[in-house]
Amino acid sequence: MTMHTADGPTDPYDPYAQQRGPYPQQGGPYLPQDPPTMQLGRIPDQYDQYEQVGYPPPPPQPPAPVPVPPPRAGEEPAPEPEAAASTARNGLIMALGSLASRALGFVRSAVIVAALTTGPAGEAFNVANSLPNIVYMMLIGGVLASVFVPELVHAMQTHRDGGQAYTDRLLTLCGTILVVLTLGAWLFAPQIVDLYSNFDGVQHELAVTFARYCLPQIFFYGVFTLLGQVLNARDRFGAMMWTPVLNNVVAIGVFGGYLAMGHHAYQADEVSSSDALLLGLGSTMGIVVQAAALLPSLRSAGFTFRPRFDWRGAGLTRPLRAAGWALALVAATQLSFAVITSLSTGAGQAAHDAGIPGGRGFSAYNNAYALFVVPQGVITVSLVTALLPSMARSATAGDYRKIGEDLSAVLRSSAAMVVTAAVLFFALGSQIAMAAYGYGSGRTVHDDAMVVGLLLMAFAIGLPAFCAQYGLARGFYAMGDARTPFWLTLVSTGTNAALCWVAYETLPLQNKVIGMAVAHTAAAVLSVVVTGVALGRRLAKGAPPAAAPAPANADLDSTMVLRTDAFAPGANATVDLGVRRGRRGSGLEGFRLVTLHLGLIVACLPGAFAAHWLAGRFGASLFGSLAGLAAGSLAVLLSLFVLARPLGVGASVAPFARKLRIPYPTPAPAGGGKHRR
Repeated sequence: MTMHTADGPTDPYDPYAQQRGPYPQQGGPYLPQDPPTMQLGRIPDQYDQYEQVGYPPPPPQPPAPVPVPPPRAGEEPAPEPEAAASTARNGLIMALGSLASRALGFVRSAVIVAALTTGPAGEAFNVANSLPNIVYMMLIGGVLASVFVPELVHAMQTHRDGGQAYTDRLLTLCGTILVVLTLGAWLFAPQIVDLYSNFDGVQHELAVTFARYCLPQIFFYGVFTLLGQVLNARDRFGAMMWTPVLNNVVAIGVFGGYLAMGHHAYQADEVSSSDALLLGLGSTMGIVVQAAALLPSLRSAGFTFRPRFDWRGAGLTRPLRAAGWALALVAATQLSFAVITSLSTGAGQAAHDAGIPGGRGFSAYNNAYALFVVPQGVITVSLVTALLPSMARSATAGDYRKIGEDLSAVLRSSAAMVVTAAVLFFALGSQIAMAAYGYGSGRTVHDDAMVVGLLLMAFAIGLPAFCAQYGLARGFYAMGDARTPFWLTLVSTGTNAALCWVAYETLPLQNKVIGMAVAHTAAAVLSVVVTGVALGRRLAKGAPPAAAPAPANADLDSTMVLRTDAFAPGANATVDLGVRRGRRGSGLEGFRLVTLHLGLIVACLPGAFAAHWLAGRFGASLFGSLAGLAAGSLAVLLSLFVLARPLGVGASVAPFARKLRIPYPTPAPAGGGKHRR
């Protein structure tokens, strides 16, 4: 039997492997090594061999970090300080940018509602403007972002030019595809409007006119997304989250100017062709400004783009195959979205014809959904996007369990914020809707906001599941797997569309659209369960042989390793039969996550009842809704902070309290172990 040494840059036990990295060589990826038959103790340094074989030595590296002892029983392992701080800092930057953008987004929505209400004119604009928006949400919500960031990170780590040529080719190819898609969508605008609505007559003509002006946004949304991924792969996350603020500023200016000119529309025939031109092109101009605003950040990152059309043999097959599955995912989501918009616009038109007060169609659904996704965009998307490059590096190293541990840590740290938002949405849905949309001089403003509040309450129940599913799906993309999320999305979107159809067919006219929001919640719960089980099994299996680091010398007979990892006190000799010894399982800790969320909900419940009672005392006017929202929010937070520690969920609440600048002691770790920072 041949004894295999563990030395070489890619050996997982080599304490210098990560420092040296895959140093490029002309004759092969690694230096040839002379393997001994057996080695005991620490592997000696191999840097002097570079000079012996005629290659320049790599740059000097800092000494290997001192190994951290394993945590005591009941004590959570401490994250790497620099990595954790970097992820938290990037997440905070993105969260602040997303929060600013969302805040202005609600101002924008309020101005649009004031200008067009949620009646037939508002329905026509929202459907037309949502066609490019929904494509963007799918792209930024995990399709191109999750597919291309791991590929760009891999190219930066392995290509001699830092991935510059690879990035140029990928951007050129994707830009060409975006041009073709945008032109096709613009030419078939009437058919696309028919797919997503039940409009007829003047309302149909207005929707098609708006669509002609809004569909070019697809190209600029795509450019914004692609350039943003280039920045994300370079660990620059701020610009992509802050530039949407400019888009909202432009839209507010356009619709505010429309109102300032004395225009106001409820019926479709009240919008002239010049009004449609102003509102449609003004909305598109905001996306153009948003995409162009990334250019200064790209220049500061040292990235310059040169179109390259030499795609053949450039290694683009893998990302394009993954992008193909991602686009198939978009198509599946679009079909579900088409069902929802078609049913909701039909329900809204029928309710309008029947004289039922309040907009009960797609505009109400869309406005409530815009409120519902704020916690996901501000909290979950920011944290997971900042974590994605790190997960991609873990996948490249074959450490799949770390992906699960990182995702579990993010979901635990964000649980208190997400659950609090869900409870506030459910307890104070009407007050939140009035605060966001209770403006304008339309005669139906109050009734419209009340319908949005009911929809928000129905959406809120599924918010924790919706946020968790987003994070879990990113685990597959970090491993370069876009196929599994596609099949999982089919389960979610298919369930959502089917339950929406059931709600439309069975519920009374005034409750049809509310039933569709309940359908979304049911689909989100089913989706997080299926995604969590699938990801847990995938991570528990570990990296496939193709994903594991290659040996330094392919001629070695890798049969057994007998060695010690370090001369540190307490180090033990181990026998390795070709498999890395140690951690097993997925690292997700699904049961712990579920019990944590349930404990947080129980901690918030007394405050939720108090919030609902307090909000009712202030009345349903705009001022009363704002006062009730403030008082109710304080009641929920007080309940959470008081009951969290007795219920054993204080560790998740402590980071939330620190973000609110509230003094809240961090609970000591279970098992009596000393807490390690």
